Amino acid sequence: MESQGKHFDSNCITLTRFVLEEQRKYPEATGDLTQLLNAIQTAVKVVSCAVRKAGITQLFGTVGEQNVQGEEVKKLDVLANELFVNMIKSSFTACALVSEENEKMIEIETDRQGKYIVSFDPLDGSSNIDCLVSIGSIFAIFRKTEPGPPTVQDALQPGKNVVAAGYALYGSATMMVIALSGSVNGFMLDPAIGEFILSDQDMRIPARGKIYSINEGYTTEWSPAIKEYVESKKNPKNGKPYGARYVGSMVADVHRTIKYGGIFLYPATASAPKGKLRMLYEGIPMSYIVTAAGGAATNGQIPILDIIPEQIHQRSPIFLGSKDDVADLLEIIKKHTE
Repeated sequence: MESQGKHFDSNCITLTRFVLEEQRKYPEATGDLTQLLNAIQTAVKVVSCAVRKAGITQLFGTVGEQNVQGEEVKKLDVLANELFVNMIKSSFTACALVSEENEKMIEIETDRQGKYIVSFDPLDGSSNIDCLVSIGSIFAIFRKTEPGPPTVQDALQPGKNVVAAGYALYGSATMMVIALSGSVNGFMLDPAIGEFILSDQDMRIPARGKIYSINEGYTTEWSPAIKEYVESKKNPKNGKPYGARYVGSMVADVHRTIKYGGIFLYPATASAPKGKLRMLYEGIPMSYIVTAAGGAATNGQIPILDIIPEQIHQRSPIFLGSKDDVADLLEIIKKHTE
């Protein structure tokens, strides 16, 4: 019987090696960002393992509490959040954390505070956990710009200030996609060796796709512009209609949009006039990744990356995906607002 080790190609680029090679491009680099990304990578590996064994280890179900968003907290939510917080704290590279699961910003009080601020959703799409639908983790890394102890204002930075952003997808396989130094790269977790291997180099989103992704259960609550846009994709005057795909887990829907092109829409509705997705740990990191991959991201008025958040749990409408598809949407929105 052959050992698993013989199947590993020594020329494969691991995520750790990739980040180290990126670091070498900058002689002034301290290595802190590399260390931080390695800490996040480790958290993702443990979360992935927990997700795979959730049913066996009794991690399905809720803990009987609601988070700051008013959502039922799943057992895996709590575990994933603790893992991200503890791994980032122990890296000594960050000074503050913003998590979906914590009402207030977490100041990291260690012997040596780092210079980075990390915002993250430890388990995106957790309402799908019990039925085994793909879920994920999302993060964005900012650099603290002002001297002194970190404040909430330090965390309220626009997306254009992001140093690195990424997401992990726990689906048929576990994958990490990271936007760093202007490019987007995907790494697949090889369970045989416990390492993320570069599988999707320099990911680029097509200029136009054939898929739109939106929760059509809220059709009656959409603005006229959104209704017209979706109808134009279903019944186009020219060409074939777009296909509709909606998982209900942002990571899964956005990952498919990057791979195949098209558009992901989460508009404001009558019951959620400010939108539902959160800026700091959903909208900004995903918009940064899509933009770095050659796509576009907007709230319907301005690019998501230009918005300066005013609260750590601020919500916003979000439309992102292929440049041409997003441009079509903006044209219809402009027509309705003139």
